[in-house]
Amino acid sequence: MSQHIVDKKTYFIVFAGLIILTLVTASVATIDLGPMNVVVALVIAMCKATLVVLFFMHLRWSPRLVHMVAVASLFWLGILIALTLSDYQTRHWTPSPEPWETHTTP
Repeated sequence: MSQHIVDKKTYFIVFAGLIILTLVTASVATIDLGPMNVVVALVIAMCKATLVVLFFMHLRWSPRLVHMVAVASLFWLGILIALTLSDYQTRHWTPSPEPWETHTTP
């Protein structure tokens, strides 16, 4: 099986991109964007994870079966997140049980 040889320059460029994205994350954290803080942080984290998976884990040069496994794992992660959020969103639907009343006889 032949392996793809990646140039060191590619690794340094990706590493520099990861460092820049880390600095962007740290600088955006100091800015108050309201509810968009989480969205911006997650978008930057997804970009960093994509760079790591594509270049450092060699997914870019892997066979199609490995691509399919990666997509399936992301799909499964989405299912797990959706189930967790549906549980969290529906917790208030069931009323809390009332405490036992103490009956005292006079």
